[in-house]
Amino acid sequence: MSKTTFSVTYDYRCPFARNAHEHLVVALRGGAPWDVEFVPFSLSQTHVEEGATAVWDDPAKARDLLATEVGLVVRDTFPDHFFDVHLGLFAARHDRSLDLRDESVIHDVLGSAGVDADEVFATVAQGGPRDAYRKAHEAAVTGHQVFGVPTFVVGDSAAFVRLMTRPGADTSTARSTIEGILALFDEHPELNEFKYTSIDR
Repeated sequence: MSKTTFSVTYDYRCPFARNAHEHLVVALRGGAPWDVEFVPFSLSQTHVEEGATAVWDDPAKARDLLATEVGLVVRDTFPDHFFDVHLGLFAARHDRSLDLRDESVIHDVLGSAGVDADEVFATVAQGGPRDAYRKAHEAAVTGHQVFGVPTFVVGDSAAFVRLMTRPGADTSTARSTIEGILALFDEHPELNEFKYTSIDR
């Protein structure tokens, strides 16, 4: 069976990115036949006014970028641990209300996932992860007009998606949720926006 290939953006500060990426990871761990690229995107950069210093070049914004830079190092250097770190960073921010600008918080997430935090931070300090972060963000904006997270990119099409639920450990729910999103790309390309006016909770 050929794998479905797509990418999804994220910024660890966004709760809707957390929801979508939990569905992705739970489904992938359950054997979903997808080839997913996890693409970092900076919500800080989207709020920079035209002509102002980009976050990548602003020392005052360095701490805002740290968690994602760390995630990129793990994704590319310790791929077997990426899912644990990826969800761990989301959980630290949204389940535990911790500040991802604090190195000790990120250090604890890495340690819990069995990753050498000192090695990861040393790689971040070399600057390569920030360059990769910047290139990924700018490619998403230039290539697909991405403005937020999570944005699903399938082929030449991109769609911002806001999921209200989390999958827990339910592999079936996680997989069907993502497959429902992917089906819209194929079956309803004419659908530009579908948004409930209220949420029953």
